[in-house]
Amino acid sequence: MTRPGEVQSVARAIDVLELLADLGRPTALSEISEETGLPLPTIHRLIRTLVARGYARQLPSRRYTLGPRAVRIGEVAGRQLGAGTRPHLERLARELGESANLAMLDGDMAVYVAQASSTQSMRMFTEVGRRVHCHCTGVGKTILAQLPSEQVRAIIGSAGMPPATPSSLTTLDDLLAELALIRSRGYAIDDGEQELGVRCFAVAVPGSPTPAALSISGPETRVTADFGENAVPILRDAAAAVGEQMLGSAG
Repeated sequence: MTRPGEVQSVARAIDVLELLADLGRPTALSEISEETGLPLPTIHRLIRTLVARGYARQLPSRRYTLGPRAVRIGEVAGRQLGAGTRPHLERLARELGESANLAMLDGDMAVYVAQASSTQSMRMFTEVGRRVHCHCTGVGKTILAQLPSEQVRAIIGSAGMPPATPSSLTTLDDLLAELALIRSRGYAIDDGEQELGVRCFAVAVPGSPTPAALSISGPETRVTADFGENAVPILRDAAAAVGEQMLGSAG
């Protein structure tokens, strides 16, 4: 659905590109039409334009995937979003010995824009560009805690609260209570809510033009409550440095 102030044709083309990205597999025109709610002739015109520009490609099966130009834009966007912040994440990962992640709000989801892996043999790895629900991740809950309740309700109304694990929050009331706790103590915990056996501590990135969060995550056997007590102040210092870097890049 086109929002006020948007150009309809551009919005529809973006909807098609996002659908191809979200599905992650070759997709028929009929499925694109069904998923977007757009008429088949409209989808055909949009896809024909996207293929001609290289943002989509047609396979011999007559199904469609993202094209090479989409790859280039994704790579450049990733470099720009993570520009200057990776050294801070690498330093954080070295100091705490676990994987560090930077995520930002992307519509009604959180997207990872930079990452530094732990050097340990058993470690957590999050792909840059991955989009995740906000209600069941440390970075996502930290991002939501920066927003007014009305916006949180709108995000959850759009994205829903599908449980990633049995530990995931599943009701809006529980989520709002959790966000109040995060605001009070200044950090979030993902205690096996996104992936069983994994614990994450996350803090807000102050001054970020878009709500953002910095996290440290690893196996729950290493990322304990004592680990968190030591890690959170270090996380806050790193988040402040990342925020300053973002503001400097924006200027």
